[in-house]
Amino acid sequence: MKIQTSRKDKGMAGIVSYGAYIPIHRLSKNAITAFWGNSAKAGEKAVAGADEDTITLAVEASIDCLSERERQSIGGLYFASTTPPFQEKQCASIVAAAVDLGEQIHTCDFANSLRAGTSALNAGFDAIKSGTAQELLVVAADCRLPAPNCEQELLFGDGAAAILLGNSDVAVEVEASLTRSSAFIDSWRTEKDTYPRSWEDRFVLDEGYLKILPMAVSALLEQCGLEIKDFDKVVFCAPDARSHSRMARLIGAAKTQVLAPPFDELGHTGTALGLMMLVNALEEAKTGERILFANYSDGADIYVFRVTGQIERIKQRRGIKKHLASKNMLPGYGKYLLYRDLLEWASDLRPPRRTALTTLWREHAAILSLHGHKCKVCAGIQYPKRKVCQYCRAKDNFEDIRLSDKKGKLFTFSMDHRALEIDLPKVLAVVDIDGGGRFYTSLTDRDISKVEIDMPVEFTFRRIHEGSGIHNYFWKVRPIRC
Repeated sequence: MKIQTSRKDKGMAGIVSYGAYIPIHRLSKNAITAFWGNSAKAGEKAVAGADEDTITLAVEASIDCLSERERQSIGGLYFASTTPPFQEKQCASIVAAAVDLGEQIHTCDFANSLRAGTSALNAGFDAIKSGTAQELLVVAADCRLPAPNCEQELLFGDGAAAILLGNSDVAVEVEASLTRSSAFIDSWRTEKDTYPRSWEDRFVLDEGYLKILPMAVSALLEQCGLEIKDFDKVVFCAPDARSHSRMARLIGAAKTQVLAPPFDELGHTGTALGLMMLVNALEEAKTGERILFANYSDGADIYVFRVTGQIERIKQRRGIKKHLASKNMLPGYGKYLLYRDLLEWASDLRPPRRTALTTLWREHAAILSLHGHKCKVCAGIQYPKRKVCQYCRAKDNFEDIRLSDKKGKLFTFSMDHRALEIDLPKVLAVVDIDGGGRFYTSLTDRDISKVEIDMPVEFTFRRIHEGSGIHNYFWKVRPIRC
């Protein structure tokens, strides 16, 4: 069956790889309802740590997506979020630097809509088809802050997904796509709002989601000459689980076709939800399967995907399933308030910090991309960089080496219970890097009762502190997630 795409340009473009990230911390919904004295609720949601934000989540998802891939051919990175750490500073450039994509690439931020992830996907496909880039990374992340003691507090979760697009070795082909724009207002947040706001549920659903998305799906299926029964998987977003079930009935999808959102295990991850659900579907996809993928907000983006034999080459990702299985339950609602910075602190517990932008820029390859260097004489790996090799004393004879994708073991550690940290104790770590070199940093995502010498660890990009109004990032280590 020949399918006509709704776009004029029909160049070769598709999904080459995928990845995702879910913070290790989970908060039981019962812990929330118990704190407020409300009826018990089943399930849990993912909560970003005190040193995480949408930039760090995006870096993690990107690393999962790229895995051991070479990065020279990646010509762009598009970052989508409604909760970027900076309002006037591009976040995509920081993500690209941390992932070590170099500076000869196109970076762009997409925001202001829960459909921003697929808006970035559309732009990425167009860039591949036009020849602007051979490969392009699209990553979406959100950490939306819900108002306390409301339905959103039970629903919102944190997460990220990354999709690598390319014009060769395509694992998922785009057979057709369609985009519809709508000025319908259902949820919104102004620059003065701390929490998202929404209109009355029945109006929002009946006139918005349950009307706009089915019309877009029907339009694309009619254009392609397909029916819902022709798809092996049907993947679409929804505001909540009940609305998702209603939508499945409206478009005529069978239960065996529909991928349910992970609301009870993860929560609604905002802009990232659509791409995270797509990653979840691709983790189990088989060669030849056809997938209908739909995303909604301020209109709709609909895709017809066809899985190729290349899908088997990219199965070894942490993705959604492995990240969901790897978790630490927060001890209670108080820890959630701590991580969300919803508590007021005494002034001496949060002393002002300053950031030297000159130093940050001069050392950005070492700080953001985690570049050390390797001695060309003795092969000794060293960080930070120095003029004289600490092993053989050779001078100015090094080559750059990226350390962020290496693992290591905990050589020694100490715990500081009085440090100026949100999540005490601060675990100071000395790490022996696999292949050589030693690194001094902090240990995060840790259970202090299980920290021990020779513990295997891996690098993770985290938010360190805020100084001079600037978010500062660096690399910590954590116990290796399975």
